[in-house]
Amino acid sequence: MKKISILALHLNYGGIEHAIISLANLICDKYEVEIACTYKIKDEPAFPLDKRVKVKYLNSLLPNKEEFRLAVKSKNVFQIFKEGFKSIKILYLRKKTMINYIKSTDSNIIISSRLLFNKILATSCQKGILTIGWEHNHFHGNYKLAQKTAKSVKNLDYFVLVSQQLEKEYTLLLKNSKCKCVYIPNIIDEVPNKQANLIVKRLVSVGRLAREKGFIDLLKIAKIIFKKYPDWHLDIIGDGNEKQNLLVFIEENNLSQYVTLHGFRDKEYINNVLINSSIYLMTSYTESFGIVLLEAASFGLPLIAYSSAEGANEIIENGQNGYLIADRNESTYCKYLEKLMNDYELRKKLGTNAFKSVLKYTGDNVIKEWENIFN
Repeated sequence: MKKISILALHLNYGGIEHAIISLANLICDKYEVEIACTYKIKDEPAFPLDKRVKVKYLNSLLPNKEEFRLAVKSKNVFQIFKEGFKSIKILYLRKKTMINYIKSTDSNIIISSRLLFNKILATSCQKGILTIGWEHNHFHGNYKLAQKTAKSVKNLDYFVLVSQQLEKEYTLLLKNSKCKCVYIPNIIDEVPNKQANLIVKRLVSVGRLAREKGFIDLLKIAKIIFKKYPDWHLDIIGDGNEKQNLLVFIEENNLSQYVTLHGFRDKEYINNVLINSSIYLMTSYTESFGIVLLEAASFGLPLIAYSSAEGANEIIENGQNGYLIADRNESTYCKYLEKLMNDYELRKKLGTNAFKSVLKYTGDNVIKEWENIFN
């Protein structure tokens, strides 16, 4: 049985971490799978992991970014030096322990899930091991970042991209290298056997509460919409450093009775909210793939997103399973949202198409693409 190692920074909550665990769960039937993880942030991975998958934590220290920030804010010179020295040690060990793992592993295949591990893998790997880079993030017009990423994988065997657009972009950037670019979408863990009835007057959005996810923009839309539709409600599930700003906006704009911030919740909780909703909303500035769109679509929810979220452009067929709003135009977003809110039959039509569009992202289909590389 071939052994596959996946290089991970951590297994806490996050889109990359979800993708790593989903892949590990999918392939452990046919392969021995080990996740080499730099940091152990929590006792257990944030997402359910098959017991057959081994996790090897490489570093006992954890990032101290917040501690260093507080030290600088307090102007405590001793604490600044202390946390600064610790930060340098952590960064050194992050690289050193991963190099040691790559040099000593008996794996046949190694997958790097991060830009920072790509070059380490290329320079530290034993001969005869198949090396794969796996990119989850869109460079969003930052071509210096794209060139840096391409340079990091040029000596690997394969570069797996989660969107067709990224596959085309990096194929051009890597045309003179040995590395072959392959498009393989992320996987939806499961397709529920029951879909939402789309009758309940609830809107929903799920994601990390970070600036790039555009949740303040979503609240601005909610402020406009709920003046006309006070019997509807918006559920936002997720946590992050923008939470306080969102709470302030909700309070200052009298949205408390219309918007609920649920915080971080497990999959069962999220699924229960999705199946009791009628429209899924995304306002991200950038989104490499958008697994949450697939999860919402699997419950038969029509989707609305700004086209700036690149991954949404591959999942949403405009007017078929949802709407893509160009140029982050708030009034256009509200127009199509109202259109769906006012028309149950339209919600049903787009929701049915959304469910059908999910099927090509199931594990049975996606694993074939990975096995083409592994074999």
